[in-house]
Amino acid sequence: MSLQNPVEQKQTVAKISIEDFTFESGETLPQIELAYEHSGPKGAPVILLCHALTGNQYAVGSGESPGWWAGLVGEECPIDTTQYQVITFNVLGGCHGSTGPASINPETGDIYRLDFPEVTIRDMVHAQYRALKQLGIYELHAVAGGSLGGMQTLEWGLLYPDFMKQLFVLAATPYLSDYGIAFNHIGARAIKDDPAFMEGYYSSNDTLQGFEIARMAGMVTYRSAPLFQKRFAREQEDALYSIQSYLNYQGEKIKDRFDANSYLYLLEAMNNHDIRKGRGSLQDTAGSFKPALFTVSFEHDLLYPKELIQPFSHHAPNGQHYHVKTDYGHDGFLVEFGEWGTWISEKLNEEGTEFDY
Repeated sequence: MSLQNPVEQKQTVAKISIEDFTFESGETLPQIELAYEHSGPKGAPVILLCHALTGNQYAVGSGESPGWWAGLVGEECPIDTTQYQVITFNVLGGCHGSTGPASINPETGDIYRLDFPEVTIRDMVHAQYRALKQLGIYELHAVAGGSLGGMQTLEWGLLYPDFMKQLFVLAATPYLSDYGIAFNHIGARAIKDDPAFMEGYYSSNDTLQGFEIARMAGMVTYRSAPLFQKRFAREQEDALYSIQSYLNYQGEKIKDRFDANSYLYLLEAMNNHDIRKGRGSLQDTAGSFKPALFTVSFEHDLLYPKELIQPFSHHAPNGQHYHVKTDYGHDGFLVEFGEWGTWISEKLNEEGTEFDY
């Protein structure tokens, strides 16, 4: 499916307010905001993209500052913004414009910090659904996301099964494994046990060495041993091995672009991700998907292996799986679009998946 005469592209970066939002926990906030990026021609089919743990709403970005999926999404790309509208929200609980622990509580005038309500993947989806309706979007061609974004995509297909035709779940499993929870626990403990964390009342990320360590632990799981060996090869610089310098750099970098409390909230949301909750067995839940379910796994992905993704997708009535051979491991969903982007494009444009626009 494609538009015969796509109109001129347009990009909007803005925020939308939602009144009286109730979390899965039962807590309610009188108002929340979601920041979003919206690209593509007016009137075109709409695709919702969902970002990963430390991602944001800038999936497309700009020429000067490319987004996290630039190359997969954009003009003449597999997800072509001359043929589709693409919208991405910064998740509820995030720290790039959406309401989260780093936001000001309007009732007290203070930062929420750890007083912010617990956030779940389902909360994120419910908030985005309400935001889309306020934007005048009442149906989607597809929802797509990787990692935390893939978790959201799965919940989209179960919470609002008639809202879209297709789901693209990359590097995400129907529940977070004990292995994934283990690494999240290490990261969370590193942050919380840092004396500078001050039970969430730190004055600045800059003082949080525990946050650096948490990010380093995460980076080890995002890439593979073969890739590290090829890239670093035990080389040394300034008395450190190159891999040590790389991890130090990543630890410092995260403090400049993410809030530690928000990081903790999103780790916990990932830990609690399990589509079986309140729905029954994994096979029964998989069998209840109405949209076409396209899953993608990546070689050497320690956290979200093919063994947990492929069998699940095969239980879905309209499920198909694609496995990518790569040394990038989990981060494969952010790179090498030439290796698997064509498959995404082909599925997006399959006959029989159109709405009557």
